[in-house]
Amino acid sequence: MPMRILHTSDWHLGRTFHGRALDDAHAAFADHLVGLVRTERVDAVLVAGDVYDRAVPPTDSVRLLDETLRRLSERTRVVLTPGNHDSARRLGFAAELMGEGLVIRARTDAVHHAVVLPDADGGPGALVYALPYLDPDAARATLPRLLAEQLGERSEDDGPAAGDGEPQPPRLARSHEAVVSGALRLVAADLAARRAASPVRTPALVMAHAFVAPARTSEDGSLSPAKDAPATTQSERDIRVGGVDLVPSQVFVTLGGSPLAAQAGGLDYVALGHLHRPQAVHLPEALHAQARPVDTVLPVLRYCGSPLPFSFSEAPCAKSSVLIDVGACGVSSTELVPAPAPHRIETVRATMAELLSPRYDELTDAWLRVELTGELPHGALARLKQRFTHMLSFSRIAPTARPHERVVITRQADPVKVSEQFLAEVGGREPSPAESAVLSEAYEAVRAAERSL
Repeated sequence: MPMRILHTSDWHLGRTFHGRALDDAHAAFADHLVGLVRTERVDAVLVAGDVYDRAVPPTDSVRLLDETLRRLSERTRVVLTPGNHDSARRLGFAAELMGEGLVIRARTDAVHHAVVLPDADGGPGALVYALPYLDPDAARATLPRLLAEQLGERSEDDGPAAGDGEPQPPRLARSHEAVVSGALRLVAADLAARRAASPVRTPALVMAHAFVAPARTSEDGSLSPAKDAPATTQSERDIRVGGVDLVPSQVFVTLGGSPLAAQAGGLDYVALGHLHRPQAVHLPEALHAQARPVDTVLPVLRYCGSPLPFSFSEAPCAKSSVLIDVGACGVSSTELVPAPAPHRIETVRATMAELLSPRYDELTDAWLRVELTGELPHGALARLKQRFTHMLSFSRIAPTARPHERVVITRQADPVKVSEQFLAEVGGREPSPAESAVLSEAYEAVRAAERSL
């Protein structure tokens, strides 16, 4: 019988939205998850990183996570890993003391230890390899020793180590691809051994927190493994700085280039975290055409996305978690389950007259980003704040019909004319005669004050 798995990630507990607390929205999502586990008879919940928004979270966020994990683990099994926003050491505190209902995998040296999810008969229903976020600098200090001890991988160019005559552990490149591939080679060895020892193929899932190409950020920037790197987004912290690059999707098929990949029989599902847009990550077409052993399947790679929008650019994208049915023959179905949306978040681009018209009456209670076009009347911002009490962002879109001219200001320039040019630029219209008169009076007052000194 297939196992039913719920995949979620990127909760970012403690996050605010333009200064507004999201505690109520996070609590609503927690209630939603608990209800979903009950109604859908979920066998396990996978939380693929970025549980908190920062390494030292607020007390209320810690309390909410504690309560949510308690409620979930009373009804199903939970497997949780840290992301790049979390402190792995803090999140993994006392992980070894927890019961079987909750497994937190925060240590790099445990990436090859499968979490065995039991089926209805108590046998192994699925294997979960929970990879925490693998920072290249930190993982390069841990993984080579594991690769040497578990797989016998050695560096070919270093020669014997000084003093003991033993070959050096393998060197890993300073990249996310290299450390994730190293972890997957360890997974391949364990998975191959387990499947060789069992007459029935047990499905295998990997959890990973990474930029896996080709995927898309919440700012609609298309990612590729080539040199074209997207700009850092507001809510998805760039993890490629300083040589940390993308992870190609095919490494989850080759299991990091492991010679045991075919014997391992392939992964069934890769539960990804880090990107906030729910999306499937496609494998290269060539992999679909390649001949494979009978017991080998191609994995389904998916980001479930964040449960809440954390920027205005994320708001148009529906938020969700993923419900997966997986069995001996692979993934039989995936379903995006919509997450609750306690707050309406909208972006409006319009003129001042349009914004004050009945057309936008329904947005008076929404969390709003206003992009003003046309003229910028005096007191516009105050009037908009009074109308839209939850306006959280305001900007003015300069008219495209008015080209930006380079203005050269000399000592001989008339200060009043310069001020009028400035008002025309920022206000989108020429100053009225009354406004020009005010500027002239102000200038003459300053000159009179200077003469009296």
